[in-house]
Amino acid sequence: MSVADAPLAAGPETPTRPYWRLARASVLLAVFVCAACGLVYELALVALGSYLIGDTVGQASIVLGVMVFAMGVGALAAKPFQHRAAAVFAAIELALALLGGLSVLGLYAAFAWLDLYGPALVGTAFVLGLLIGAEIPLLMVLLQRIREQAAGSAVADLFAADYVGALLGGLAFPFLLLPMFGQLKGALVVGAVNAVAGVALVFTVFRRDLSRRALGALTAGTVVVFLCLCYAWVTARDFEVTARQQLYRDPVVHAERSRYQEIVLTRSVPEPGRGVTDLRLFLNGDLQFSSMDEYRYHEALVHPALAGSRGEVLVLGAGDGLAVREVLRYPDVDRVTVVDLDPAVVALARRDPQLRRLNGDAFDDPRVRVLHADAFTWLRDAADRFDAIVVDLPDPNETATAKLYTVEFYTLVRAVLADGGRIVVQGGSPYFAPRSYWSIEAAIREAGFTTVPYHVDVPSFGDWGFHLAAPGTRTPALVLPSDAPDLRFLDAATLRAAATFPADRGRVEVPPSTLLHPHVLEYARTEWRGY
Repeated sequence: MSVADAPLAAGPETPTRPYWRLARASVLLAVFVCAACGLVYELALVALGSYLIGDTVGQASIVLGVMVFAMGVGALAAKPFQHRAAAVFAAIELALALLGGLSVLGLYAAFAWLDLYGPALVGTAFVLGLLIGAEIPLLMVLLQRIREQAAGSAVADLFAADYVGALLGGLAFPFLLLPMFGQLKGALVVGAVNAVAGVALVFTVFRRDLSRRALGALTAGTVVVFLCLCYAWVTARDFEVTARQQLYRDPVVHAERSRYQEIVLTRSVPEPGRGVTDLRLFLNGDLQFSSMDEYRYHEALVHPALAGSRGEVLVLGAGDGLAVREVLRYPDVDRVTVVDLDPAVVALARRDPQLRRLNGDAFDDPRVRVLHADAFTWLRDAADRFDAIVVDLPDPNETATAKLYTVEFYTLVRAVLADGGRIVVQGGSPYFAPRSYWSIEAAIREAGFTTVPYHVDVPSFGDWGFHLAAPGTRTPALVLPSDAPDLRFLDAATLRAAATFPADRGRVEVPPSTLLHPHVLEYARTEWRGY
């Protein structure tokens, strides 16, 4: 007797013990797989939001809050359908497979073309949560149809499978699906698995519960869902290229999604005989440099910090190699240690011909040592001491980067600074984001430094600020090194003027940012998105 032909309830043909054990195991396996798929959908929405919007905490709060609420609504909504549990469960899994599988693609399209990402995210999270919430009540009914047991035992079995499945989904998303398939195709794979798990259970164990009409409708629905997912799989690459290009002014010449971020390189196409090529690097959509004026930023960042001892130089961030290029212009620099989290950025800086020309093949210089690590974690264990430290980290508009602008971080920086050493920190825009800029300075001062804020004009960024600092109470001199190389932008007069702030851009008294009170992140949410 096959599983499909076996009876499901006690009576004249009471199922044998091996049968109901196999049937129960099939239901619990379906719970396990569906829970894993449901959690992957949640994580995919959070990850996409962090890539596109940057506010990881905000995106996670919206997705999880909306989905959990909708799951409660879905559980209640499933009550009237318990008498047709098998057919309704299969239909729900097909709907989940289609919506969940296409969710990343749809939200990316809403962001790139329609400017409706926020409403689309809330709507998608709600519908996904509604469908996920309806699963457990229906599966409970199906489990009891196989062999009735105490409610407490049945609930324990279901939730055990559900929670273990969620663990699998939570681990599979970052360590398997993203590296192997990426976000778009990863969601499609999970959608297909979701559909197989739902319809396979119903078409085998609970086939007798289906009317001929229901069986035909579910078969047709299954075919449609898989055709849609297959078509999306085939066109995913072209869709991603087209949607990504919609977000950038110039043609995209390189794009990849590393373990940590989305990396995009664009290159303008000037008219023949007119203008020059503009190479731009974006990380998670945020501009990192424009080749038209990056020298202004990097000259202002690096050279004031090297006006003292500079035998050993530490560069935190700056995986594009442009800050390292400026450091290497001094022949008395013995070693440059670069600590950058993402190997993919450094690999691109080593590989792309135009980027290599821009950074002067900085990473091929024998004086350069590159370490791939989180700067905060690396500093906690660092044993070396450095004469000058250049902090060129991404803006503090995400949870992951906000910790790199705290009192605790700068205290760790001070611990690896040699006696008489100087540090410089890129602080963002004192014009567009004044509270964020001055909060960074307050954190540096709270860590035991004396600071000199200064700012310059970088056309692609606007008015951009930095903080030069030295330990103790003696104010570091904001000057160029006496042996500074020829610079395209920065000179002594420009640097003196950079320390002057007009009345409408003066100091703002704000508290320093700490790990437990990341004020700079709070300011970033309201200030940095405006430009």
